[in-house]
Amino acid sequence: MDYDLSAQNTFRMKVRCSCYVEYETLKELEGLNFDRLPRPLLHIGAGSNLLFTKDFPGTVLHSNIEYIKYVDMGLDEVPVMVGAGVVWDHFVAETCRHGLWGAENLSLIPGEVGAAAVQNIGAYGVEVKDILSGVVAFDLQERRKVRFSREECRYGYRDSLFKQPEMKGRYVITSVLFRLSRKSGPRLDYKGVREALGGRDCVTPQEVREAIIHIRRQKLPDPDEIGSAGSFFKNPVVSREDFVRISPDGSAPHFDLPDGTVKVPAAWMIDQCGFKGAVQGGAAVWPKQPLVLVNQSGEASPEDVLALEQRIVNGVQERFGVTLHPEVDHI
Repeated sequence: MDYDLSAQNTFRMKVRCSCYVEYETLKELEGLNFDRLPRPLLHIGAGSNLLFTKDFPGTVLHSNIEYIKYVDMGLDEVPVMVGAGVVWDHFVAETCRHGLWGAENLSLIPGEVGAAAVQNIGAYGVEVKDILSGVVAFDLQERRKVRFSREECRYGYRDSLFKQPEMKGRYVITSVLFRLSRKSGPRLDYKGVREALGGRDCVTPQEVREAIIHIRRQKLPDPDEIGSAGSFFKNPVVSREDFVRISPDGSAPHFDLPDGTVKVPAAWMIDQCGFKGAVQGGAAVWPKQPLVLVNQSGEASPEDVLALEQRIVNGVQERFGVTLHPEVDHI
């Protein structure tokens, strides 16, 4: 009843929970005696987008539902049903080996399939919602299996129905339906991707995957060596007027959105404030990518990470008048 969670979170925070439960199938999940489990309940994937700020008083649940099933009807579009416990990058690697398009730009993102659908993970111009068709979940409140279409998941930037305050913690995703394609459809417009492919347009999913992996490894810490939770902050979206105030000559990196607003890279703002490489106790800003906070010493406490986060938020607010919001869930 006193479980060490150090290996269940990629930040490697030394925290504990009252109870830890893993299950292999939906039937096993349905059969759990939830009334006897310490509350609150928290379902996690690989713990790659979490910051435990202290010991967790309740029960942590984790899925070991691991399968990949192709519904191959001989058409260009290939439905694939994937268990929530499958490691995300293992899924991407397999689809690329089969020559299927859609997931290749999301290579090497840590975590598991179920959590990817909750978070709407994204990278290099692609988000999970672009290839997701629907999810199957277990409703912890009504104790029954439910299905959601992509539209019902209400996806937004690193957001979904499952992250809304009134829904958070209610549904446990058990499997995800993706729709991939045999037709060539590389997404190479994101900065650095085409260059990594030598300017070529005629490429395979595996070649795009290898280019993405090369780019990520150049600027991101190896999660097997240094604890982190990936991108710590969301990229802020500001009005056109605010962007002109932030960058009067328009030289700051930015992405113009269809609604007239502007997305500004949080990494650029953090760098401009001089935080690249900043240290707070055992925590630090990764020198090659200031969007990433790391457990540099392996001994960082939650307080170290929280203090560094607040320093960055305060610094960006003071210089740019913009409030950064964490992408990482604080537990």
